[in-house]
Amino acid sequence: MQRRDFLKTTAGGALAPLAASTLVTTTASSQETKKESPRAQKARESRDRIKPITKEERQQRVERARKLMEEKNIDALFFEGGTTLNYFTGVSWGRSERLFAMILPKSDEPFYVAPKFEEGRAAEQVGTAKLLTWEEHEDPYKIIEKVFRDMNLLNAIIGIEEQTRYVVTDNLQKTMAALNLVSGTPVTAGCRSVKSAHELELMQIANDITREVYTEAVKSLKEGMTERDFGSIVSKLFSEFGVGGGALVLFGEASAYPHGTVKEHTLKEGQIVLIDGGCGVEGYSSDVTRTTVFGRPTEKMNNVWSIVRRAQDAALMTAKPGVAAQYIDAAARNVITSAGFGPDYKYFTHRVGHGIGMEGHEWYYLVKGNKMLVQAGNTFSNEPGIYIPGEFGIRLEDEMVITDNAAKLMLPQAESLEKIFGGE
Repeated sequence: MQRRDFLKTTAGGALAPLAASTLVTTTASSQETKKESPRAQKARESRDRIKPITKEERQQRVERARKLMEEKNIDALFFEGGTTLNYFTGVSWGRSERLFAMILPKSDEPFYVAPKFEEGRAAEQVGTAKLLTWEEHEDPYKIIEKVFRDMNLLNAIIGIEEQTRYVVTDNLQKTMAALNLVSGTPVTAGCRSVKSAHELELMQIANDITREVYTEAVKSLKEGMTERDFGSIVSKLFSEFGVGGGALVLFGEASAYPHGTVKEHTLKEGQIVLIDGGCGVEGYSSDVTRTTVFGRPTEKMNNVWSIVRRAQDAALMTAKPGVAAQYIDAAARNVITSAGFGPDYKYFTHRVGHGIGMEGHEWYYLVKGNKMLVQAGNTFSNEPGIYIPGEFGIRLEDEMVITDNAAKLMLPQAESLEKIFGGE
């Protein structure tokens, strides 16, 4: 019961002379008026499914990192604020000229370095972990040097998280010349690229919300609206689900360029509409592209759409544990080139997919030359496309999960230009 309804009921209860039948009728009418709309109900049901990542899960990630550090002969990992730090610790921190960092030793407890004036905000997030601070005139790298000396790490192999800025690694090396700084990606990507069941559920929720938003949004297409107009509708619908989200929107000829053009386009009858976007749920992303048409499609549009759909099917059928990433791209590309839209990148101008999780684009990439073998728990986009300059482009994108012996998509595939999700 809503608080407002509760107040109405208790007020009615105080008016003893009122007939009981009158009170029941009034209450029922009030409830009927406030009945949830189908969209509001779906939004509430989606939010009810969301469960945050726990401290215990983050500790399991740290232990997994330590095992990989042992395998890769890395003594400690160095992180600035950013997505990977958040993945392991839950700490959210931006980057500035003032160093905030976390060091995770293979065989010791992690510690943080933060500006002294930020100590309160930092302590609030790092909890009981060791937190060292530096005043504005002090050198934070000297503080790290002292701790490394105490931990016998001055000659250690330090894995640097890949988005760490050069100015930081340069200062580390200048302060501690004997350090061997190496890429930390084999450890960080080794953890982040294999999703847990909980991570997959959060991504599934983000995808389910995206499906609901796209399905509702296309009903608002009308002649004369701009790409920006339609994009605003998509963003507003995401906000109704309580998440941040949006989409790249391309009309007509703009769809022939995978990420569009600078020029704003206005929708006309018979034009292709390409929608590429998604949302975030507890830090996990969806990335879904659907191509539809405003009005009736031409025969060429339908034919190109069918080729792209077959290419997506081929990538899906090829993907499974133990297959090299490049062969998944090749499977989709062979369908498109065999249909006359080749060679190579002439019409299908980009790779077939990228990793996805806490970031919209992350390790690893389904692209020619990548011999990495995919494994269960990896998540990728599966997004073949055909782009015909001066005419239109068609792209279909779904998130793909590598299972124990195959691969599956998180959403029903599009069935046609008019039916952007199957099963509806």
